[in-house]
Parts: sequence; C-alpha cells; structure tokens
Amino acid sequence: MAERASALDRVLKQAGGPEILDILAERLPGADLTTLLLEVMRRRSRTLSPADVLRRYGHDRFVAPAQILFQRLRRAEDAVLSALPPGVELVTLAPVAPLGAHSALGPVDQNNVVSTIRNSEVAADPTNALALEAALRRRTTPAEPVRLAALQRVVRAQHFTGPVSYAHFTLFALVTAGRDTGGLAFERQHAAEHLAVLTAAVRACGVAAPEVKVTVLDERFEPVAAGLDAGRDPDREGGRGYYTGLCYKIYGDGMEVGDGGFVDWTARLLGNRKERLLISALGIDRLS
Repeated sequence: MAERASALDRVLKQAGGPEILDILAERLPGADLTTLLLEVMRRRSRTLSPADVLRRYGHDRFVAPAQILFQRLRRAEDAVLSALPPGVELVTLAPVAPLGAHSALGPVDQNNVVSTIRNSEVAADPTNALALEAALRRRTTPAEPVRLAALQRVVRAQHFTGPVSYAHFTLFALVTAGRDTGGLAFERQHAAEHLAVLTAAVRACGVAAPEVKVTVLDERFEPVAAGLDAGRDPDREGGRGYYTGLCYKIYGDGMEVGDGGFVDWTARLLGNRKERLLISALGIDRLS
C-alpha cells in the first residue's frame, strides 16, 4: 500500500497536482472519461512498433499462453462438466464484466482486477457474472431457484506464488439463487448439492478421495454443516467478510482445488433480504 501511495503521489505531481485525480474520478462524467482515455490509448498505440508489441508480449504475465497443455485443460473441463446434474444451465460468459462487478459485490480491491477504459473489467471470477445473471432471472421468475454453471478463463492482477499459481487460469463455477423458505431449507439442500457436484467433479478428474472442509461463520448455520459429509475447519481466516453463514474448501491430494459458500450478493442486487445465493468454484488448472 505504501509503494502504491508513493507511486500515485509521484504521478500526480507530474500531472499537475492531486486535484487532477478528483476531476478524473469524481467530476468528469463516465462517458467523457472514457472518451479521454480512449484518445490517450489511441495516441500511445500509434507510437508502438511491431517490435515493441513483441517485446511486451515476451514479458507481460497477463498475455502469455497458459503453462498447462490445452489437451490436459480440455480433459479436465470435460470431466468436471460430466458431474453436472440435470437442471443446471451452462452459461457462456463474456470475457468482461461491468466495472465494479468484483469490488461492489465482494470485498475485492479494484487493483486486483484488470480494469478497462470502457467502464468494464476483465473477468476475475465467474461467480460474480453468474450472480448478476441469476439476479436478472430471479427478477423475472422469482418462484423458481436459478442454477447456473460456467467455465471461464479469468485474470487476476495480484501476484501469486507457488507451482500452480498463474496470472490467468480457468475456473468452473456453480451458483444457485433462490428465496428463503424458512428453516434453512434452501441452505441445507443446495449446500449438499454443491458439495456433491464438486466432489464428483474432482473425482472425475482422477482424484480418488477429495476432501471437504467446512467453516461455520454464523452459529445459526451449524445445522447446515451438521448435515454435510465434510470435515471442519474452524480456524479458517480467508473468506471471512466475503462469505456469510458458512463456507468450505475442496482439497484433492492435499492441494486446495475449490472454494465456495453463501454470499449476500443477490439480496443486495435485488434489494430483498429474503434472497439467497450459494457460489462455488473449482480451479481447472490445478485439476489438469
């Protein structure tokens, strides 16, 4: 954070002072800011030679091809999709989402997302876009739960470490949106379904004994956790403030391969506290 603030201070001094940031971020209408930034990018691109583009391609971690062979990724994708039950609709998501799709729904720093200059951002998590789609469908057909899934190559701007950590990777996502029917019935049914799908998908990728660890974030969800075929992880720190009620992780051969839990996104998107949403995701690159 200190390095970011220092760099911003330096840039603002060169640009004429901190007031320029207020003008661009708060006073300039969105369409006008887009017009300005498009012209900036147009002028910058005109100064680039083919050699410049090749040089950037050679060292930019965001644009390099996947390190895992296509055939391996495709086999894992097909294996995961084979575990989907009837009634779950596969959606082909756009590669970009509306600006704020990740930071406005979950507590995600916008600097961890690749923002564009057209009021959009590169997909960083398919569950966010699926939540938006589910909210639209819930608005028109509120009587029935919405069950959606997707495969999407996503990009995240933060630096990751580890042998299977990349700037871009494929995620399988599953979301279920519906209405609270009392007695935690929605939560019980769909948490069990998500975990059944996720573990079946991991087994289909060749992992003989996937492991599930559940963390109860709200004691009212204890009966939900008690009904799941899963171990417990009461000391989990990640995901607190992102998930509500209950969350879980999926492990294959000792490596984390999936994550999920309940969120309040559709409740906030639709302005209805009775709306419920469960999201889950698996890392296809880690299962390849």
